[in-house]
Amino acid sequence: MSKRNLKTKPSNIDWAAVNAAPLADVPDEDSPELTSEEFTELRPLAEVLPGLDLGKQRITIMLDEAVVQAYKAKAGGRGYQTLINDTLRRALEVDSVKEALREVIREELHRA
Repeated sequence: MSKRNLKTKPSNIDWAAVNAAPLADVPDEDSPELTSEEFTELRPLAEVLPGLDLGKQRITIMLDEAVVQAYKAKAGGRGYQTLINDTLRRALEVDSVKEALREVIREELHRA
């Protein structure tokens, strides 16, 4: 869609005044300043949402040289750490499937 086809409503905002004003003088109703009391009530995101996946965590780990070289070769030199992460993630998924299967087998044996 080209700009010519867009229909906009007229604005009551004086954009020249907004652009000329220092940023600190431009009101932002969507993001009001926090009071001191509100600021002291802030908590870390991990505390508020403990189940939230916060992404990756930087660690130091010792791996066999052959393992590192194999992943570097497989990744073409770049992204080998991502491949290692993917392998570990798949291993966790396989372990959880195996554990679920074991639980089902135990329940079936217990019923018999």
